[in-house]
Amino acid sequence: MSYVRIRAAAEKDLPLLAGALGEEPYFVTHLARQRAGHGVLLVAWRAFTPVGHVYLWLAPAEEPEVRDRLPGVPLIVHLRVAPQHRGRRIGSRLMDVAERRLSELGHARVALGVDLDNHRARALYRRRGYRDWPYPPVPTTREVFRPDGRVEALADVCHILVKDLREAPRPCTRRPAPGEARRL
Repeated sequence: MSYVRIRAAAEKDLPLLAGALGEEPYFVTHLARQRAGHGVLLVAWRAFTPVGHVYLWLAPAEEPEVRDRLPGVPLIVHLRVAPQHRGRRIGSRLMDVAERRLSELGHARVALGVDLDNHRARALYRRRGYRDWPYPPVPTTREVFRPDGRVEALADVCHILVKDLREAPRPCTRRPAPGEARRL
């Protein structure tokens, strides 16, 4: 696996983000939210090419059920890795950095929502230490960022999973790539 660097996005990154990952209206919106102090847009880079991103939602949750039952708990939203870079643990690395950043900011827990039919994602998050919250799935709104700059809000329903960031980190279970030595 080649080197991947993860850092908070900067305004100057917008042309590279939009060019490599599309979704320019998404990045414009989330850079503005970051600038206002409502979150952090983390981007994974291979050399000078963005290959994935995730947003740390630090503002109060939009969904009343989440806001009332998890006050002050940040959300991890919109984790994406470019299709040609999937299967290289970039999403896992983004999650590692996101969780570490939230812990450094003093947060004890983090939450995220998963579509009802996305069983693979739920299984992945459970392996990472996330647990289903004890309430029903939550009605939410999924934002679709159109190329013309419009943002369309679509009704959605998500399972909410929560992780205690104070738990000891789980040992890495990554298998070495072919030809890669396992470090002990």
